[in-house]
Amino acid sequence: MDLLVCPLCKGPLGHDHATHELVCAADRLAFPIRDGIAVMLESEARNLDAPPPGSTNAASPSADGNGAV
Repeated sequence: MDLLVCPLCKGPLGHDHATHELVCAADRLAFPIRDGIAVMLESEARNLDAPPPGSTNAASPSADGNGAV
């Protein structure tokens, strides 16, 4: 784990056990860990300002909450 660095800035990564991601605080990116393998591609990284995968905080499609648009 100590050998892995951010592929963009070469800075240190933290391990978020809850979301199964390696996090670069400097670039505000989270790289997924899938099947025990870190996916260190910028195109696969999640911006830390976005909700984590599987989050239940998704916005409803309508303002009244009944599904009508």
